[in-house]
Parts: sequence; C-alpha cells; structure tokens
Amino acid sequence: MLSREGYHWNATEGLVKGLPCIGKIEPASNLQGENRSGYDVVVLGAGYAGLTAARDLTLAGYRTLILEARDRIGGRSWSSNIGSYPYEMGGTWVSWRQPHVWREISRYEMRDQLEVSPNQSTGKNFSTLTTKYGQRDMAHHEEDALIQSALRKLANVDDAEGKNAMPFPHNEGFVPETSKLDSLSLSDRLKQIEHSLSPDELAIAKEWVLATSGGTPENTSFYEFLHWWALSGHSYQGWVEDMIKYKFRGGQSSFAIRFFQEALATGKLAYAFDNRVTSVVDSGKDITIQTASGQTFRGAKVVCTIPLNVLHTISFSPPLSPAKAQAIKIGHVNKMSKVHCESRGLDLRSWSGLNSSCNPLTFAFGDGITPDNNTHIVAFGPSEKQLHPERDVEATKRALQNLTSMDIKRLVFHNWAEDEFAQGAWFFSGPGFITKYLQDLRGSHGNIYFANSDWAVGWRSFIDGAIEEGTRAALNIQRSLRQKTI
Repeated sequence: MLSREGYHWNATEGLVKGLPCIGKIEPASNLQGENRSGYDVVVLGAGYAGLTAARDLTLAGYRTLILEARDRIGGRSWSSNIGSYPYEMGGTWVSWRQPHVWREISRYEMRDQLEVSPNQSTGKNFSTLTTKYGQRDMAHHEEDALIQSALRKLANVDDAEGKNAMPFPHNEGFVPETSKLDSLSLSDRLKQIEHSLSPDELAIAKEWVLATSGGTPENTSFYEFLHWWALSGHSYQGWVEDMIKYKFRGGQSSFAIRFFQEALATGKLAYAFDNRVTSVVDSGKDITIQTASGQTFRGAKVVCTIPLNVLHTISFSPPLSPAKAQAIKIGHVNKMSKVHCESRGLDLRSWSGLNSSCNPLTFAFGDGITPDNNTHIVAFGPSEKQLHPERDVEATKRALQNLTSMDIKRLVFHNWAEDEFAQGAWFFSGPGFITKYLQDLRGSHGNIYFANSDWAVGWRSFIDGAIEEGTRAALNIQRSLRQKTI
C-alpha cells in the first residue's frame, strides 16, 4: 500500500512522492454511519504512544477511538519496503537495554526479527573524517578511540564522566546542580573544555552531538546530551549498542502494526485516519473533538499524543496551563535531515563517516545490503546546514559525495522539518527547557492526558519513551474510569 508521505529518487523515475508502507491503514476508517460519540477514550495520534495506549485500553475493555492525521500508523517511526527492503524514515533502532520496547518485542515474540545495522563483516572496513584541515580515512579502532575520547571529555563535568552528575537517568532529580547543567548549551560546554580537545576531538564532539540534537551549538542543550549519555551507560560503546546497532529486519512498521492489530482484534477499537484534530473542548463531563474535515467526536477521556512542535495547532478549552502553553510555544530544536542512499557495490557496507566542514550531511554509515547487492547508507545532517532533498536532489547527492566517494543509485527520505504533523524530527531540547517544563508537559489537563516520547522520563525521544508514555496514560485513565464506577 502506498502512503502519500516520503520521497524516493532514481535516475530512471526521477523524484517520486509517496512510498509503500505496510503501516498504511485501509480502509481509512471503520466507523459505521454517524456513530462518533460515546467513546470511553479518544486517542489523538497513532504513533507508538497512541498505539500503546489504545492497545492497553481496548484490552481492558474500554471503547476506544483513534484519530490520526496521517494515512498510516507509526508517527515519526515508519518504514518503507522498496523491493522487499525496508528503509526507515524516522525512529529506527532498539535495544534490550530499553525496557519498555524490549517488553513489547518479547510480547510479540519478535526477538528473532532483529539484525545488526552498522556491520564490519562485509566491505572495506574504514571511516572517513572530514574537517577544515582536510579529509582522511582511518581504521574503525582509530575512529572509536577519537569519538570515545571526545565524548568522555564532553561529559566529564564531575570528574566521573557524568556518572555522578546523572546517576539515575530514568529518575531525573531537578536540584540546583541540575539546573546549572541544563543552562549550558553545547557551545557553552565546548568553550569550557576546548583547551583539552585536539582539533579532531573538537570537530567530533560538536558534530556528534549535533547529529543527535538536529540543532545548532547555541540551541542544543548539553544536559539533554548528558541524559542520552547516561542512558547508554555513560560510554560511547553503550551509545552505539543502544542507539544505532539493532533494527527490525522487516522495518519499524512491522513492529507497530502488531499493536494496532491486537487492539483491533478486541472489537473495542474504532479508528479514523486522514483526520487532523483542530480543537479539544473539555466540558468536565465529556470531551468534544473537532477535526479539519468538519467532523465532531465525543468521549469521556482523551489521550493526546500530538508531538510538542505541533501542539500549537490545536485549540484547547479550557486553556492549557501557562507553563504548558509556554513550553509548547518554545518547542524543541531538532530540524534534522535524514537521507537514505543505495550505493553501487558493497565496499561501503562497513564504512562510516563524519564531516564537520560545512556539509549539509555530517554523519553517515553503511546500514545494510539491498536486494540488488548494493550498500544501503543512512546519513544525517543538523538544522544549521538544512538540507531539503525534495527541492534539490543534486545538492543532496553532492552532500553524500562529500562524505566519501559513492555511486548513488537511489535516494529515499522523509523531510521531517517540513512535515506539518511533526514540524521536526525526534525531540531534543534547548538549554534550560527540561528542568523548567518537563513536569508541566507530563501533567494532565482535566480529562485530557498527554503522552508522547517528547516528555518521557527515560528514553525521551525514542520509541521506548513513546511506549513508556502510552503505558502511563492508559494506566492513569483506567484508574480514573474505575473510580467513577465505584
């Protein structure tokens, strides 16, 4: 089935909009006639947070409606299977050290569906580093040593490589010391340690974190980097193992569809895709939801899983708290570019590259082998070097070639910065945001419960965080609904 989202390019077809996706839902709705009221819960959004909440609530026996603006499930995590090979448009990697996602992988017996993403068993094993001083290739053990040294120095705010500053990343305690750390931008932190960094380490520390934040040195929170670092066991090796190593052989959509199918099988799930929500009105007795198509839906409770950068497009009545409204106005900084490339041959299967020399794509690596026995490369670029592949394919190809020489056969991508239902990629905060707004974002508003990986406590920004949040919302709603029946 073809989603209207995403793009692919090759020399024969040129640029084509729309990608095949097993997560596209047809028919777009299972609603019968005018039956749009009387739901126990209405879930806004069918990303992992929404799917988890809907699954848990329907299994508990509650009549649940999903409203989704897209034509597919998955939100910012979805895959396109082109020629039986999955290209991940958004969130990709999972790990058994991510507790919520691993629980679900075990639940659906998909442990044997994982494969290694970066792989050093095929092709020429090397890494390419490009800085203002030039470009050079090196062995992976040299690359690892450089990155490890740079990130350790960056994280070492406590003479313990961040272990004392953030010992419990799943239970952040916002004390004065935390606020001081959260006030730092990446630029601020680099200035503190630049005397101890070699030119290569400085380039790597900057571009590695920007490949995480999708922002600029000035608007990237050093504290949020430290949170990711702590989640990964305070080590570069943990970072690789937990964040960019293991992915689903069939693509993320093969995982997300399991949640949807289980909820549907209960007979308690209604859904309406291609339905963008415009307003949510809580009377205190029930909630009325309006969509852009002019439809009205009603339910007792709402789970709002709309991403932070899009919440400003929805009118809430009564108005949201001032702190929550201010957090929504500020939003997050990630305007990351993510581009997939099929390169002829297998020489680059074991390659990785980092470019800090004003290139729109700064970080890339071999991510798999396509059915045509070519290398699949995935590349990332931060917002300060914004790339728009759908507007300029040739500039995108040049940006890839600037990482290392490659024979490009295909491009596949989704421009998250231009996506009206995301307005950015995964969450990454600016300085001071987390300590000031995280708890307010997590709070409910009357009968409206907010759940999204953007304000998860643990693996914030990740699929694991979305599942964490969907689980939390479903549990809180079940408690509230049970109290009403007592």
